[in-house]
Amino acid sequence: MKKVGIVGGTGYTGVELLRILATHPAAEAALTTSRKQASTPVVDMFPSLRRHMRLNFPDPAVGGLEMCDVVFFAMPKGVAMTEAPALLKVGVRVIDLAADFRIKDIGNGKSGTA
Repeated sequence: MKKVGIVGGTGYTGVELLRILATHPAAEAALTTSRKQASTPVVDMFPSLRRHMRLNFPDPAVGGLEMCDVVFFAMPKGVAMTEAPALLKVGVRVIDLAADFRIKDIGNGKSGTA
């Protein structure tokens, strides 16, 4: 079972990831962060997950993401660029749902996706 972390679990994309992970056969939501909702149980914000989640939202500053196999960044542009390198350094796979790590095709100067 792969342990999945979500940075920004209270936004639209974050809650959709939680919903998908709630019944995923090979992955579990191990940690989902929120600065504004730190210490709040996930099910208090999203009652539809009551039968599937027993997580609280920790503040991202507390840490713990390095224990995950993969971490999704469901945050505005700029957050993953500063936080992902430390996770990558310890072997965590990172999926950024913002635009931080999109690559420009140097050959034609157009943006593309990684």
